[in-house]
Amino acid sequence: MSPEIVRLRSDLERIYENQVAAEEKFRNETRVLPRAQQLSFRNLLHYLALRREDLRPLQDALHDAGLSSLASAESHCMRQVQAVLQRMGYSFPEGSLSELDAHAGGQIIRKRAADLFGDKEEKQIPHLMVTFETALADDYGSVKQLLKAGMHIARINTAHDNPEIWAKMVQHVRKAAKSLDRSCKIYIDLAGPKIRTTIMGKGWKKERVKLRERERFFLAESTTVVDRREKVVGCTLPGVIKDLRQGDRVLFDDGLFEAVVETPGEWMAELYMHRVSAPKARLKAEKGINFPDTQLSVRCLTDYDRSVIPFAVAHADILGFSFVRTATDVEELQQLLLEFGTPPLPIVLKIETAEAVQNLPSLLHQGMHEQVFGVMIARGDLAVEIGFERLSEIQEEILWLCEAAHVPVIWATQVLETLNKSGIATRSEVTDAARAAHADCVMLNKGQYLLTVLATLQDILQRSGGHHTKKRYIFRPLRIAERFLG
Repeated sequence: MSPEIVRLRSDLERIYENQVAAEEKFRNETRVLPRAQQLSFRNLLHYLALRREDLRPLQDALHDAGLSSLASAESHCMRQVQAVLQRMGYSFPEGSLSELDAHAGGQIIRKRAADLFGDKEEKQIPHLMVTFETALADDYGSVKQLLKAGMHIARINTAHDNPEIWAKMVQHVRKAAKSLDRSCKIYIDLAGPKIRTTIMGKGWKKERVKLRERERFFLAESTTVVDRREKVVGCTLPGVIKDLRQGDRVLFDDGLFEAVVETPGEWMAELYMHRVSAPKARLKAEKGINFPDTQLSVRCLTDYDRSVIPFAVAHADILGFSFVRTATDVEELQQLLLEFGTPPLPIVLKIETAEAVQNLPSLLHQGMHEQVFGVMIARGDLAVEIGFERLSEIQEEILWLCEAAHVPVIWATQVLETLNKSGIATRSEVTDAARAAHADCVMLNKGQYLLTVLATLQDILQRSGGHHTKKRYIFRPLRIAERFLG
């Protein structure tokens, strides 16, 4: 055996030992999970142990040696390491080889996606979810057309409309699915905490205030009595101001305004406007606020969300959990759903805050207390929270960890958005849509050209899906190669 192979084997043996150690360290956390989820949690641990260090030099050396570089092994991480070690002559004791190989890992993910999202005719592309707008409550024909066009899941956002309108939407979907003999799940999104601006000081009559770069202003609880002569922006979510610390960033209107906390306070904090990217430096009421650096103590599950849950349990197949941040948030909703009977309504954890990204392994572990659940990469708020420059990187990391945990993923927000609104796609969003094939489900926002978007997206996904399974690239025949070589 060459010295290079000996070094490679030593490095892989160390990685394997780290995977075994991680499994042992979290043995108690594994035992509390359902048996079917224990295998998946152990695989997540193996993957996290693998990704703790920079493997790029090792991967280059493995590739040069004609061995697996361990890429695309998310669903069966330990077994891949063991397979490479076996190629190097390493002998494992009888019964110590992981039962989770590439075939088994992929099979688990496909089954859980089918359990969560339902059946679909086209097996090579992800499930397709469509967000319903208010008008569809009175338009059965359009709902039926969406099913014919390929919709697998109908999304109802409870941040808008009311139970009467939601019920009409559900009725149309059920009726259309029955008439077409197709599966279509009902996905209901909890609204989550509403964090919006109010204009409380100067400019309050017009509900907008002019804020320039390097200017100081105040952020206050919306119930605070303020001096109308000062520039004061109110926050609709109670309890946020006291959590702010000096240096924390505060983002307004999808990140168009970026401020920094200079002087914290119980009810009011002084902020410094660091950047204004809006064409007009006017912040209006009812714009979103993000706190990417702040550990918020406010509850994730609001009273309004609790009031919606009985409707969701009665009518939905899947429940979307907005602005989830910690495992405790997930446990609270799981316990609440158990009060309505078993099995509980499956949950989709919407990853849309920086805190949720940091806590993703613990969120996945808590989700695994149920047999089936999912994750949504909610790229709208997530991009604002983590910075647009990091979105591509972070959405990849979420996909990797979820595949390691065998958790189905929804790719959401602004998929073919320009096409949906104007009828013409941009080049960049077509490329973005192709990346969505790495997920198990793709969510479309409401728009005027939904039927066109569904047809275009399916075309893109079918072409892209022929080149890879999840993130593992596969080689279908290339016509360009056939034409050139003959």
